[in-house]
Amino acid sequence: MICASIQNKSLDEIFGILPEIEMAEIRLDRCPLSDEDIEELFSCCDVPLIATCRINEVGAKEAQRKLLLAIEAGAKFVDLEIEADAPIGKKIRHACVECGSILIRSFHDFNGTPPVEVLSEILSKCIRFGGEMVKIVTTAKSDKDWETVRRLYGEDLEGRLIAFCMGDKGRDSRIECLALGAPFTYASLSDREQTAEGQLTKDELERILYSNHPHYHNGGLTMPASKSFAQRAIIAAALADGTSNLSGYTPSDDSEAAIKAAEAFGAKISRKEDILTIKANPKKPELKELHTGESGLLTRLMIPLLSLGNKDSVRIDGEGTLLHRPLTDANEIMAAFGVVLENCGNKKGKEIYVPVQLSGELLPGRADISGKGGSQLISGLLMALPLADGNSTLFVHEPKSIPYMFITTDVLKKFGIAISSEMEGDDEFLESQDWSHCSDVNFKIKGGQKYSSADFHIEGDWSSAANYMVAGAVFGSVEIGGLDTSSLQADLSIMDILVEAGASISQDENGNINVFKAPLNSFNVDLSNSPDLFPIVSILAAFCPGRSHLSGAGRLAGKESNRAEAIMEMLGKMGVKAEYIGDEIIIEGHSLSSRLLGGNLLRGGDYASHDDHRIVMALKVAELGADSPLTISNPDCVSKSYPEFFKDF
Repeated sequence: MICASIQNKSLDEIFGILPEIEMAEIRLDRCPLSDEDIEELFSCCDVPLIATCRINEVGAKEAQRKLLLAIEAGAKFVDLEIEADAPIGKKIRHACVECGSILIRSFHDFNGTPPVEVLSEILSKCIRFGGEMVKIVTTAKSDKDWETVRRLYGEDLEGRLIAFCMGDKGRDSRIECLALGAPFTYASLSDREQTAEGQLTKDELERILYSNHPHYHNGGLTMPASKSFAQRAIIAAALADGTSNLSGYTPSDDSEAAIKAAEAFGAKISRKEDILTIKANPKKPELKELHTGESGLLTRLMIPLLSLGNKDSVRIDGEGTLLHRPLTDANEIMAAFGVVLENCGNKKGKEIYVPVQLSGELLPGRADISGKGGSQLISGLLMALPLADGNSTLFVHEPKSIPYMFITTDVLKKFGIAISSEMEGDDEFLESQDWSHCSDVNFKIKGGQKYSSADFHIEGDWSSAANYMVAGAVFGSVEIGGLDTSSLQADLSIMDILVEAGASISQDENGNINVFKAPLNSFNVDLSNSPDLFPIVSILAAFCPGRSHLSGAGRLAGKESNRAEAIMEMLGKMGVKAEYIGDEIIIEGHSLSSRLLGGNLLRGGDYASHDDHRIVMALKVAELGADSPLTISNPDCVSKSYPEFFKDF
């Protein structure tokens, strides 16, 4: 990234400059900014800002005061010289920890370049005294000086060390440091505004770095309806008494399959703009067969619902990848409620596949079941058991995709169905209430309930938004509307993942989510509850310097593809080093700047989609950082969740 050093500018002048740059160093020792100006600048700016205030320019006390103001206002980075007295360093360090700012400890030699042994000791000291990033800048008197400084770079410091040389002999080092893994380099706004000798201008650096890879920007986006909410709401409306209106609907193959299922239940459905009007049939027909398209969720919702009052067997059929995805643990779970599942296609063995035959009537009662296979069949039980004659208790061990269970209870509540629940876990869960530490969920379901019609707004889809957000964080900027930041959708966690990776994220007064490019770093994340994020988070990790750990990969085998294998194949073909060990995918990443200058862009060429809409979207984002176009097999499979994806992208 290119960080423009800004000096001798007023607040209004700075705000005029920021839209044209991707990152800025604000020289608080040289800009005529009041305390109020500093607070306003660092509190409302989406562009990543470094607060710099040199002690030799304004004195120790004033430098400390201004830096603390910037930190408390929300500065993303703070630069403090390693020469600062220990009490100042301690106060700044503690403030950074408290407020979430990244501390850069810096060293400058304006006279020459010390031996590498001296520089190595300074580097160690900067890390020892709190530097999450370290900046080491010397003056080059000859080409050998840069050779000395570049020896500081190592694999374990990628994304953390900014080291280059000042002076005319050091000009090239300001570019080459990016290829070696520096998270950013410094530029002047113009030839007349250099903050150090040998500094290139922002425009010069942009031509060198981005001539063949311009920034990605996408604004005014509105996300399609979440199919997780849409499918549940459509089926609930078909079960309700009266007429329901579902606003915010956008078509996708899976949601359209849910509409056909609702119509099979006898519902009359009309559409006007983004509103579905669903008039339920009080006399539900007894179905002998139902087609669920390619939707795994719809299939699992229908298994318990079709078993209600089932006097004869019912067949569920489907198409595409659904026919090759096992209904993991479905037989064991449904047997606990008196229902038997049998393969009625070519599949043999214990695993159950679509087409599947259902026999036996769904009976209320208590069952202890495993949640390791996912939440979808459990969601089906939560929808069906309130309609049974008696009360039920559903005790789910080792639950996965927990947020989706609570999406179900949230939708049902809108339609008049009450289900109580209690999550259990260890001390860490009790302290954090983090779903990933939940060991059991206990649902208590009163029987004999009835669905009531409802007017329901379908949320925008965080799974789709994740692709744009990663594109913005790595390659430029995006603005996305139609999302609920208090949503139960598991893939809302993309916000936390991007923040941990260092991206700049904000929400404006209109509720739009804005994501801006920023220096990124490796991260660790458990995606057990949000397996749909795996493909796009893998691409994010490829552009985050260091080794990122993505756990929860064991959840991926039953998706549209064997998603873990598909991801490993995709990364390998791109030239990204990755390992799949146990339940974890470990990805070695490099910054976009390093890839651009080091000839290490992702490889273009022909890629298999594995008929997986999530893989296709991730590949399209990856193409922004590839050395040539990506040709994707069956890209139209995105219609499963987001038919307009390519147009919007």
